[in-house]
Amino acid sequence: SYSTFTLSIIEWIKNSLFFKRQLGAFSEVVLAEEKRTQRLVAIKCIPKKALEGKENNIENEIAVLHRIKHSNIVSLEDIFESTSHLYLIMQLVSGGELFDRIVEKGFYTERDASQLIHQILDAVKYLHDMGIVHRDLKPENLLYYSMDEDSKIMISDFGLSKIEGAGSVMSTACGTPGYVAPEVLAQKPYSKAVDCWSIGVISYILLCGYPPFYDENDAKLFEQILKAEYEFDSPYWDDISDSAKDFICHMMEKEPLKRYTCEQALQHPWICGDTALNKNIHESVSAQIKKNFAKSKWKQAFNATAVVRHMRRLQLGTSLEGPSQITPTSPCHGHLCLSCLFAHEAKADTVSSVIFSSYLSFLF
Repeated sequence: SYSTFTLSIIEWIKNSLFFKRQLGAFSEVVLAEEKRTQRLVAIKCIPKKALEGKENNIENEIAVLHRIKHSNIVSLEDIFESTSHLYLIMQLVSGGELFDRIVEKGFYTERDASQLIHQILDAVKYLHDMGIVHRDLKPENLLYYSMDEDSKIMISDFGLSKIEGAGSVMSTACGTPGYVAPEVLAQKPYSKAVDCWSIGVISYILLCGYPPFYDENDAKLFEQILKAEYEFDSPYWDDISDSAKDFICHMMEKEPLKRYTCEQALQHPWICGDTALNKNIHESVSAQIKKNFAKSKWKQAFNATAVVRHMRRLQLGTSLEGPSQITPTSPCHGHLCLSCLFAHEAKADTVSSVIFSSYLSFLF
């Protein structure tokens, strides 16, 4: 069961200003400012009714977040519980999503991509050393901490993460189509190597602006992933170093036991050496990102329902752990216009409305 703090949630709310927007069927994200310190946090408000039958999922996410303390991972700062809701107080990150920042840049190189992947590898290695597998690494879950030019990147969303137990086997088909490893789709027992595959896919996209696997037909998409069929297409990869391609090949190795671990990846010359080129590739990469991912702001590239249906058709829809947990792809997921927000009511306590005209990226 969830811990109940002695400080009531209503009393805590009185010391904060709340602004909200519904982001999903099961929870909403609230921006809160603590009056005393003027510190901003993001609060995930989860109705307990929505958790009925899903208690293990949220308990797993909380258990994972409680164990994590890393500079490149969004942290859980506190938990409150009322009779009707569970409130997760999260570190606020306000720098925007990965793709948006790249498109906005006027200059972008392999070296920039290498430095981003280095941060991600360092954070995921920390998770793996803690016995935690994220299982849903993708660009949408990579957020910039601030709007500063040199802002660090942050990993968010641990809803599908898993703590490895002694003797336990992971086999649930979960993740986001296009980023999941072949062994997940093949319904084989898998390990933390699935995160390394996802980092390989992210690295590929960062260097060309389009995904290594894509097909309008989900079954054909899965077939590509299962065979690990991808190319370094001309002209998009003509100016990319052989070292970068070698790194990706090691990360997107079909056989999990042959695939690079995070520790091995951190030792690759493209990450720790000087083989990442400084040539400006912004024009080509940003054009492809806008072409291949901006569309998803109106039409999702992958339909979650169709994915589950096809996985079942391929006899991949059941597992030892439970039902599939495939999450939809949506690069615009999480953007929130604060000018549309209204004051949050906590039972009988209504707080003042404040209007913002800027944009802020939320975690959920």
